[in-house]
Amino acid sequence: MHAHDLSPWQHRHDFAADRGAAERRTHWVIGITLVMMVAEIAAGWWWHSMALLADGWHMGTHAAAIGVAALSYALARRWAGDARFSLGPWKVEVLGAYTSAVLLGVVAIGIAVESGLRLWAPEPVSYDESLVVAAIGLAVNAVCAKLLHGGHAHAHGPGHAGHDHGHPDHHAHAVEHTTHDHAHAASTDGKDLNLRAAYLHVLADAATSVLAIGALLAGKYAGWVWVDPLVGLLGAVLIAVWSFGLLRQTSTILLDREMDHPLAQQVRERLESDGDARVADLHLWRVGDAQFACQATLVADVPLAADHYRDRLDGLAGLAHVSIEINRCRGASPTGEHRHGHGPGRHAH
Repeated sequence: MHAHDLSPWQHRHDFAADRGAAERRTHWVIGITLVMMVAEIAAGWWWHSMALLADGWHMGTHAAAIGVAALSYALARRWAGDARFSLGPWKVEVLGAYTSAVLLGVVAIGIAVESGLRLWAPEPVSYDESLVVAAIGLAVNAVCAKLLHGGHAHAHGPGHAGHDHGHPDHHAHAVEHTTHDHAHAASTDGKDLNLRAAYLHVLADAATSVLAIGALLAGKYAGWVWVDPLVGLLGAVLIAVWSFGLLRQTSTILLDREMDHPLAQQVRERLESDGDARVADLHLWRVGDAQFACQATLVADVPLAADHYRDRLDGLAGLAHVSIEINRCRGASPTGEHRHGHGPGRHAH
């Protein structure tokens, strides 16, 4: 049993970025939305306005959707450094974004159904009241969108500047057949999907407000009552497209479908660059906004130290965690004098 200190080979596996600013922005948006919700519901009850009441409750569902993003940030922060998560709790944020995308899809379906019913059986519209409500909603959403977009534009990954995770040389008595190692490289900035989901909720609300104002003006001054439900259908389609795009992004990450990422081919090419080592098995999955973990199994006639293969991956942006297993080709001598013939894409054993 080893009596050596293992700390030089051990490190945290938490690659989540600092989301403090983004979390605070979502709290501001929730607060603004809740204040407007209470104001509209109170005004609707006092003035007997169904338009104000309906928009007030709509603001409530809007606050709940943004609350999903805030909750995701809080859970990811709470579980940061929790050893039960193999590579950190970052995917909690992605799960929150996925949930928000589902809710966005539900909103699109609801708007489409209601617009279809109104198109089939038009109802009287209180244009003046509705225009006031739509204008208020647009102003609130513009403020919220500005808050969230500012955080989205400046959401940075943690990087590794100033944190040296280089590993010392292997023990002289390390087992030659299989060796594992880890490497860290500077990450590139990526998108905060959780914040993007919250931003899309606000943007969808703002877009529907703009469309509603145009439709209400057309109905009030031109008598085109059919424009209002038609614009509602167009808004539903737009929201559905945004929802589908976010679902596709988040589900790809949650299901670890990353092997078609260019980084996978770059890793393979660098590891096989000496013409001897071949990658027998390769796995790549996302552990941060633009950070990936990689596990590779190499087979070589003359295996080199793991540090040698790790150094080949230096400079690959986004590669945050690497584990390499090295195997000697069956039948090969330690000096590689009796090598098996290699096929075009693998060792022949």
